[in-house]
Amino acid sequence: MKNYKEEIAKAIAGNLPDMEISEIEEAIEIPQDSTMGDYAFPCFKLAKIMRKAPPLIAKGIAEDIAGNPLFEKVEQVKAYVNMFISKEEYTESVMEEAIDEDNFGKTDLGHDRTVIVEYSSPNIAKPFHIGHIRSTVIGNSLYKIYDALGFKVVRLNHIGDYGTQFGKMICAYRHWGNKEDVVREPITTLLGYYTKFHVEVESHPELDDEAREAFTKLEHGEKEEVELWKWFREESLKEFKRVYDMLDIQFDDFDGESFYSDKMQRFIDELKDKGILKKSEGAQIVDLSEFDLPPALITKSDGSTLYCTRDIATAVYRKEHYDFYKNIYVVASQQNLYFQQWMKVVQLLGYDWVKDCVHVPFGLVSLEEGTMSTRHGRVVFLEDVLNKAVEKTKEIIQEKNPGADPETIDDVAKEVGIGAVVFQELSNNKIKDYVFKWDKVLNFDGETGPYVQYTHARCASVIRKAGKDVVAKAEKLDIDYSYLKSDSAFELIKLLHAFPGVVVEAGEKYEPSIVTRHVIDIAQAYNRFYHDEHILTENEDEKTAKVALTLAAKNGIKNGLALLGIKSPDRM
Repeated sequence: MKNYKEEIAKAIAGNLPDMEISEIEEAIEIPQDSTMGDYAFPCFKLAKIMRKAPPLIAKGIAEDIAGNPLFEKVEQVKAYVNMFISKEEYTESVMEEAIDEDNFGKTDLGHDRTVIVEYSSPNIAKPFHIGHIRSTVIGNSLYKIYDALGFKVVRLNHIGDYGTQFGKMICAYRHWGNKEDVVREPITTLLGYYTKFHVEVESHPELDDEAREAFTKLEHGEKEEVELWKWFREESLKEFKRVYDMLDIQFDDFDGESFYSDKMQRFIDELKDKGILKKSEGAQIVDLSEFDLPPALITKSDGSTLYCTRDIATAVYRKEHYDFYKNIYVVASQQNLYFQQWMKVVQLLGYDWVKDCVHVPFGLVSLEEGTMSTRHGRVVFLEDVLNKAVEKTKEIIQEKNPGADPETIDDVAKEVGIGAVVFQELSNNKIKDYVFKWDKVLNFDGETGPYVQYTHARCASVIRKAGKDVVAKAEKLDIDYSYLKSDSAFELIKLLHAFPGVVVEAGEKYEPSIVTRHVIDIAQAYNRFYHDEHILTENEDEKTAKVALTLAAKNGIKNGLALLGIKSPDRM
């Protein structure tokens, strides 16, 4: 798609010999008020260089470029050069790309370089609760965004399947567990054991010693502990898979923490050899005080390893195994300090590529009654949230379409209900904390996923009614662009033009909400066009042009929702 900022910068460049085209392009703005132009160039900063008042500079530039065929109109307003793009030429350029459903929004910026995205990462034997949804859907969206940008993306689920909590779980199972309950309801039962352990340990502190011993045996590969751990892991993954299937999320590998248990000693030895490792109260640490960071704990006093040791081994393994361009961790903001610590240790080991490891933090989810806690059994299961959203959607569809096919209703209810939950998670800046409320999650009014999906279905309906012959001409862009000059049509076209750049920005900022906001804008713009214009007119040429724009809008909405991991039903 033509880069209009670059084209404008080239047109202006003759008036600004002391500025590079890239500098001019960076200064060009898109006014929020379209009556002030499609693009604007502010001249304030040029006053010192050109020794003229900004309005005079703007006047000179405006007069010089006014005859350029790129523009329909050029105006000087105070210190600004306001430029109105030639609508027909602009529209044709945009439509040529937007009509391509398979590729609209995609680029080859990545040149097939490898990007790892680690996301979701629930803990084995603990519930997959609403707090996990953020990492899961943000990570899935970043995978889709980087894939669209032409990177080779590896999707990793670094499940929490190692650590002292498994000593507690094994201890709890031996005291209060039975196999039948675990097989019947794995997560709920194991959560009950884990919760009971933390209650009982208050009056029986010796349970902590028993749990530590169980974990030490697990680390040393004792048969009984390993078998119990494997069983907890397998049963938990079956539960997790149900939720991932509902969300239509896949992974290339479940590289749990346990995978790296035999890869850590190498780095403990490297830290010793470099004289970085120090003893502190029996534990081994890396002193990071000169970097204004707390010490990084490498091993405990009993010799067992910690998260830090495993994450160092994980990062090096990924670099050696995948040779990544970026290694992205989608992990809650409460881990910010921890990521700084282990990344600094990796840097001290001499691995300069650690700069390509990126922590993408996000805000926490809490309940109205307070913070979620698996220790106290205070959680909201993610599967329950998704099921309730589907149920509510089904009720709404049945109420509005009593004669609809039940199978179709079920399919649409899943796509819309689950899409509503995902869309809400990705509609705000990821770093914000929020309180989980059922009525908010299940509210489909306003700027929501169902609204955008409904707009896509509206586009599909218009296309069906237009007929095959009209659609065939529209898809080939055998159209008269003069019919797409109205304000509502052009506002929609400008948003479609911006879409590929929005995808790039979302990738650069690791922020799916940039796509979410833009796809809402496209949906709103199409609905204005739909209400302002008579699309299926008697005039065949006008109808074909407007159907072509409908196809382009549909592609923008569908591809935008796809980047968020949301389906686009053709009927609702």
